[in-house]
This record gives sequence, C-alpha cells and structure tokens, in this order.
Amino acid sequence: MWPDANETQILLNRVEQEGASATERLWERHREPLRRMILHRLDRALERRVDASDVVQEVLLKANQRLSEYLRNPAMPFHLWLRHIARDHMIDEHRRHRVAARRSLDREQSLAAPAFVDRSSMDLAAQLRDPNLTPAAAVLRLELERRFRDALTQLDEPDREIVLMRHFEQLSNGDAARHLGVSEAAAGMRHLRALRRLRTILGESPSLKGNA
Repeated sequence: MWPDANETQILLNRVEQEGASATERLWERHREPLRRMILHRLDRALERRVDASDVVQEVLLKANQRLSEYLRNPAMPFHLWLRHIARDHMIDEHRRHRVAARRSLDREQSLAAPAFVDRSSMDLAAQLRDPNLTPAAAVLRLELERRFRDALTQLDEPDREIVLMRHFEQLSNGDAARHLGVSEAAAGMRHLRALRRLRTILGESPSLKGNA
C-alpha cells in the first residue's frame, strides 16, 4: 500500500536539493495511500460529517510544515512518520466532532472501526472463515463483508489496529512493531492472536455456518 521506501528516500534527497517541485511530488506520491489509511479509520458517524479528501489535505499541510524537522532528524521511516501525523490529526478530529455532535450520535464507536471493507478485506474474510468459499458467490460475499466488518469492531483496539496495519495498509511486521512500540516477536504474536479471534467471531455466525 505505501510507496517503496527506497524510492521515497531518493525523493526526500531531491526535496533538499530541488525544493518545492520535489516536495509536491512527495505529497502526491503518498496522497492515495494516506487517503486509504484515513478511510479505514473513519467511523461511520464521523464519515457523514467530514470528507476523507479534506482530512488528507489537512494532514499533508501539517506534514509540510514539519517536513524540514523530519529531514533534519529522520528518526523513523517516512511513511510511519506521515501516518503518525495522520493518526494524531484523526484523534483530534474525532474528539472535536464527537463533542459537537454528542447528542445526535446514537452510540459510541472506536476510531479504528473501518468505514468500509474493500476487496482485500473481503479476501481476508473468506480465508479466515473458510478457505474453500467461492468468491463468485455474490450473496455469500455480501454476508462475509458484513460479518467481517462487525467482527473487526468486536476486537480489542490493539488487535484491530494490527489487523488494519498488516492487511489494509500492508505494513511489514517490523513497521507494525515500530509503530506499536513493541518487539517484532510481540507484534507477530499480537497479529496471530487477532487473526485467531477473528476466526472465532466469524465462526460464530449462524448464517455462515449454514453456508460452510
């Protein structure tokens, strides 16, 4: 999902040499991955009130203001630095809109609950529930989509976050570990635990048991 790190580093070197033109190419290179990362973390209530493209633009403006600081001290890979800015911005946005619309919201949902499920998540849902399910079975796939979305919301936030990072953002185990501040072994165990929990939740669906 995120651009190749080596190619990004080449572009970062050009930013220092070429200035604005290279900087613009850097942001355009990361705009779509950033949009997808944000979409996966907009809850349904917030999605009705803000546009993901606007959030992306606000995050890129913040990142642009801090870019010189990052170039002086690149303490982490660029894509992890950018997603940290996005995550902090979304927490602030989520809090602000929750306070403003508290009475109109029917129930609280975690920031990490995905607003939609794309093809990659559908493939994962099928693998978790039954590796022999036929993707062409449209009705079953719709049911899997609903169940997978619901299953994600039932995970503890740390487990849900690592599923989003590994399967939606396609971060490596090492990148996920750095973001979480844990060892790679701990991140791997958390990932395995989350997948096991998803299998359990998906396996508890009566409608899916009848189609297995």
